[in-house]
Amino acid sequence: MDRLDPHSAHGSTDPIVDDGQGAIAGGAPGGAFNPWSYRDEAGVADVDLVGYQVEATDGGIGRIDGASHEVGGSYLVVDTGPWIFGRKVMLPAGTVAQVDHDDRKVHVDRTRDQIKAAPEYDETSHGDPAYRDRLGGYYDDSYGNLPPGTAR
Repeated sequence: MDRLDPHSAHGSTDPIVDDGQGAIAGGAPGGAFNPWSYRDEAGVADVDLVGYQVEATDGGIGRIDGASHEVGGSYLVVDTGPWIFGRKVMLPAGTVAQVDHDDRKVHVDRTRDQIKAAPEYDETSHGDPAYRDRLGGYYDDSYGNLPPGTAR
């Protein structure tokens, strides 16, 4: 397999240039990725997201079962239903790219495979700093040199 240039566009993702600051559509904003804070442009604004559907870049993953708006510690807990039967996943707030309140959908900027491969969610340890570091690090690393849509 040929090695892909991480700085070029792949698939349907096109580079966006904003005031000389490069960013990838659906990827990390022009600055550093902060896994535990919602992006300003996502449109969350302290709305209760419980019950909203969650869409990865390549399809639905489930319904929000719990959400946090803690400053510097926000996240979503998603019940994956039949997709990963009997499993919930925790998504750091920084993965939320956009919220469509009319359709009650939250769009995240990761693929289903990337979400499925994330450290497993455990209701008893979601507040544990070591788990949060591991989960935040996993999603931070997924903004690294991989082309969009490629799972680790």
